[in-house]
Amino acid sequence: MHTQHLIRQIFRPTALAALALTGTAFAQTGASDNVVRIGLLTDMASLYSDFSGKGSVEAVKMAIEDFGGQVLGKPVELVSADHQNKPDIAGTKAREWFDANKVDLVLGGVSSGTALAISEVGRQKNKLVMITQAYTSRLTNEACAPYTIHYQVDTNALTNTPRALVRQGADSWYFLTADYVFGQTMQADATAAIQAGGGKVLGAVRHPLNSPDFSSYLLQAQASKAKYIGLANAGGDTIASIKAARDFGLTKDGKQNLVAMALFLSDIHALGLPVAQGIYTTASFYWDRDDKSRAWSERFFKRVGKMPSEVHAADYSGATAYLKAVAAAGTDETKAVRAKLGELPVDDLFASGGRIREDGRLVKDVYLVQVKTPAESKRTWDYLNVRATIPGSEAFPPVEKGACALTKKS
Repeated sequence: MHTQHLIRQIFRPTALAALALTGTAFAQTGASDNVVRIGLLTDMASLYSDFSGKGSVEAVKMAIEDFGGQVLGKPVELVSADHQNKPDIAGTKAREWFDANKVDLVLGGVSSGTALAISEVGRQKNKLVMITQAYTSRLTNEACAPYTIHYQVDTNALTNTPRALVRQGADSWYFLTADYVFGQTMQADATAAIQAGGGKVLGAVRHPLNSPDFSSYLLQAQASKAKYIGLANAGGDTIASIKAARDFGLTKDGKQNLVAMALFLSDIHALGLPVAQGIYTTASFYWDRDDKSRAWSERFFKRVGKMPSEVHAADYSGATAYLKAVAAAGTDETKAVRAKLGELPVDDLFASGGRIREDGRLVKDVYLVQVKTPAESKRTWDYLNVRATIPGSEAFPPVEKGACALTKKS
């Protein structure tokens, strides 16, 4: 038996919240079972837990509390579990929640394999799934599902980093790739972007998830003489590979450079600016970008003790968008809520002027960022320079260029 980590909290309406919502959602009575249930499946203890995990639980709690603790006049219940980055555990727990616990929405899915497993269960059960944590572009292409929303950015959007660098002369690449869905998809999407810009990919090497040693992989990258080493991995694997590359002196003479395809604020914090400085990546959120993101992030910091990652911001925003859609639909019935999600704009700390397409993709701006030098940083967590804002219309391929069967005309 796998040990499951389970958190359940019911947010009951306060008198103040009831008064605030009188005449709107409070007057409606369309919640099944007199409770709206949100389930969060994430990594609680392994290599991705620092940028998801307990922080994600707090982010969703904040969303529910900020909504008044209720919708349609009924309390909102949050349940949370650790999928251990294993698709079978994720799928089993999602099925159990939908069947036995009558969960209305499952969100999270921090690794691509678990996200795809959760989405498939949602397809089978005709239930809403919101992927706020995983990045594979398959979720809105060949694996798209009628009631799956890909709320986090995807591997297509993350290719804006190599795309921008190729325009600046980064013409030769080698990939260090995590050997699972995210890494494989990330390498494929990045390779297409590099080649489209006139660059070349000289090779790649795959490593297992949560690899204990990157020495042999980095030696192959070094031997390739590629100018840019793309790290198509995430979390603890990214941290370990950057540390090992610095220890090897891989970037010391400036002939080779590291590019992290996915680099989280917590990764930079763990590495320290002397090690991480200068690395480029694409971000879906940065806490210090504007007044709205700063205000929410300071609240999050008081609860969690660290600034939020882009995953935490997406968890909060996604849960809020769902509750708004339930209120607008007057019911928590899947089809009606999905329709409202497609109609309502997303305009908050995570997405300015965002919209959810028919393939489930949330289209929003993304940011090309570079890690600051120690001299540039004014305080702890002041780690990134935003070098460019990439509009959502440019960051994501148009729906007609995708492979989602839901959008194809018969």
